[in-house]
Amino acid sequence: MQAYVYKSQRKPDTYVYLAKRDDFAVMPVPLHAQLAPFAFALEVALTPERRLAVADAGKVLQQLAELGFYLQMPPLPAPMNVRGDD
Repeated sequence: MQAYVYKSQRKPDTYVYLAKRDDFAVMPVPLHAQLAPFAFALEVALTPERRLAVADAGKVLQQLAELGFYLQMPPLPAPMNVRGDD
């Protein structure tokens, strides 16, 4: 399946994968409003075996089929050691 990846211009390291190029109508309006504008990043052929830098390709494919889009958020920061006993 082809996927079209867009980078949010408002939220750093946040990407939206779409099943159809430029089909932002599949996104909930509040989500689109929080992230837009978008810059086209790349077109990629997805298979369940494909390795992606942050996301699981199988999960991306599933959400593209069910919702028409997949939202990739930046990874959460590593927990800090609050006790100070490194």
